[in-house]
Amino acid sequence: MLGIELATAAFLPAAFVALLAGFLSFLSPCVLPIVPPYLAYMTGVGVNGLRAGERSAVLPALFFVLGLSTVFLVMGFAASAFGRAFLQWQDLLSKLAGVMVIVMGLHFLHVFRIPILDQEARLEAGQQGGGALGAYVLGLAFAFGWTPCIGPQLGMILSLAATGGELSRGTGLLAVYAMGLGIPFLLAAIFVNRAIGLMNRIKPHLRKIERAMGVLLVVVGVMLLTGAFSTFAFWLLETFPALASLG
Repeated sequence: MLGIELATAAFLPAAFVALLAGFLSFLSPCVLPIVPPYLAYMTGVGVNGLRAGERSAVLPALFFVLGLSTVFLVMGFAASAFGRAFLQWQDLLSKLAGVMVIVMGLHFLHVFRIPILDQEARLEAGQQGGGALGAYVLGLAFAFGWTPCIGPQLGMILSLAATGGELSRGTGLLAVYAMGLGIPFLLAAIFVNRAIGLMNRIKPHLRKIERAMGVLLVVVGVMLLTGAFSTFAFWLLETFPALASLG
């Protein structure tokens, strides 16, 4: 029973990290600048036509988010299954994952650079936009092909999923990550003109956002390395006993 309660409590901070990582992924230098052209492509009009309201981008954006969410959920299930298969080496896996996440965080902080993480590996989804099915396929292609662009953030959440030991927890973490990345995309489609104006104001600060992502990665890596997630979960259960009922 305690194991279930502990897993439930441990999911909360991990879910917060996943949501924040998804949002920072949206704001990253390799995602934010392509949002308006992607919306325009999926809608079948140019960016000017999108801003003029010639066609709504909401439905294509929704199917795009469903596409990338499909891939992330499968990844989360697979990472959790991997973690369960090697449950006896869970502590070692956590430490290895922590080291890898810290290394990726130091890359974002420009302590050193890993060349492969500076590359973009995009998959094309055809030449014509404007349809829900095409937007869904583009979402699949984005999730598969935008690594290593969002690879460090995604790798961090997959590490949390693999070290959790529960299939539902890992899938849930990737669902939360998809929400963090997908909801801003949907909001950009709903409020196109305001979103484009806001994104233009954010662009000069992309380097700061990248460094914030680096700090998050290092912190999570240290927590994985030291087992601090379990310690924090115990603290949550002691401080908020009602969390036990969620298990």
